[in-house]
Amino acid sequence: MSELQRIQQTKLSDVIVSQIESLIVDGTWSAGERLPSERELARQFQVSRPSLREAIQKLEARGLVSRRQGGGTYIAGALDQHVADPLFDLLARHPESQFDLLEFRHALESVSAYFAALRGTDMDMARIEATFAKATETEPTSPARAQALMAFYIAVAEGSHNVVLLHLVRGMAELLQDNIRRNLEQLQGRSDVLAQLQIHREAMVQAIIARQPEQARTACHDHLAYIEQVLLQLNREHTRVQRALRRGDN
Repeated sequence: MSELQRIQQTKLSDVIVSQIESLIVDGTWSAGERLPSERELARQFQVSRPSLREAIQKLEARGLVSRRQGGGTYIAGALDQHVADPLFDLLARHPESQFDLLEFRHALESVSAYFAALRGTDMDMARIEATFAKATETEPTSPARAQALMAFYIAVAEGSHNVVLLHLVRGMAELLQDNIRRNLEQLQGRSDVLAQLQIHREAMVQAIIARQPEQARTACHDHLAYIEQVLLQLNREHTRVQRALRRGDN
């Protein structure tokens, strides 16, 4: 059988499936995101609605999309579901896990910053700058700052052009954002520390925009190491205060 005959026998629905899978893998469509309407998808892919419908059915059979009551087809969000389960909820609330999450962020965010500086397009750089500027405009210790910083870190992950990193960051966004929020809450009233954190973030952004991978990774590492050092110091101070109060009660 010739190559031409094999191509001709490829079903259109399989071609559509392949294209949609590529959009999911490269992060164009995120986990849990609702797909455009059937009419719009058929127009985008320039195919008939029956062929599109057959492709969606195949994706649903593979567990990559799901139909929800009330209408709409959504990208599977398996990672989101696991991160939202009771174990991860416990991790988010447990004090000791905050330091473990900081260590995890060292690996995740430093590598994202490195590859964003190495591979980021001009469009990626513009998005990184825009999300960072928006984060800077928010109140330093507010939940809005945590949310805006998470959007910034997602933009950095997108700029890394590593689909595994991107899906991991997006899938763990809620847990990571909660860690950022809790850390910022502990730093309320420490204007000197908050100012230093901003300096670290600016250094990371500047290194990424200048396309300096090693400097970007180092700036991210220094930023997270500084947070860890300050939080450990605050915890020690809190422990000493509590010990002194107990002695006073006796």
